[in-house]
Amino acid sequence: MRVAILGCGYVGLELGRQLSAADHEVVGVRRSEAGVDRIEATGFTGVQADVTDADALEAVPDADVVVFAASSGGRGADAAREVYVEGLQTAIDQFCGRADPPDRVVYTSSTGVYGDHDGDWVDEETAIDPTTAKTEVLAEAERIALERPTEHDVDGTVARYAGLYGPDRYRLDRYVDGPVTEGYLNMVHRDDAAGAVRYLLESDLARGEAVNVVDDEPVSKWAFADWLAEQCGEPAPSRRTVDERLADEDLSETVERRLRTSKRVSNGKLRELGYEFAYPTYREGYRAAVDAYLGDGEGEG
Repeated sequence: MRVAILGCGYVGLELGRQLSAADHEVVGVRRSEAGVDRIEATGFTGVQADVTDADALEAVPDADVVVFAASSGGRGADAAREVYVEGLQTAIDQFCGRADPPDRVVYTSSTGVYGDHDGDWVDEETAIDPTTAKTEVLAEAERIALERPTEHDVDGTVARYAGLYGPDRYRLDRYVDGPVTEGYLNMVHRDDAAGAVRYLLESDLARGEAVNVVDDEPVSKWAFADWLAEQCGEPAPSRRTVDERLADEDLSETVERRLRTSKRVSNGKLRELGYEFAYPTYREGYRAAVDAYLGDGEGEG
């Protein structure tokens, strides 16, 4: 299987590594020369191109599957639209318009598109209800990913990622030091974020569908922080309620909306499709970070 990973960053590099290890042909695409060097160092082919530039994408070889995993770099809704909507449209039209088009396009989205459900469970049957300008962009991109490829007789798939963590992104200090604001965490380890997409591709599953990529156990932030502190041999961090956090005067509208958003995301569909997690919960996923913390007194990343 030939796979092109557009926006080959934190998850894309791991996806490329896993696919390459399984003898698939993989090309990773990044805007910068340094990004391409990281791809090459990971062990597969890198191409320098901007996903919003159709001419630049011509340098990327034909592929059986195009994975659109580009990031807007944490910037605002306008930057997100440029990448997730305009870039995705450009990439779909560029690859699907070729003489040898892909068989499938996969877009990596976010469980943030569900919006607020007051701590209740959501799954793929739950209507999405984005509450921020950026998640509205992500929801629009999901529609494009599922509909636009079909104009070229190509299937689309949406992988909705929960909060990503893993090497260089454990952020132990945030939870061990506190204070910690109440709410639920929906998480997935980087290796499983990549592994789930690899599994769907190799098993030829979830064509024309959205799938939540999240681990087995959403957890309250307070419970998670208490567990993490105990594992690290530290006292439990201080807590704040949402109302206490909202009392801060320097919060942006986006942060306020995030604080008011609470849900637990089910991975039942992914489990039913047969995916087996390397890190089923945060307990397994944070083991390496805790061990590193105990070893040198500092958390990793």
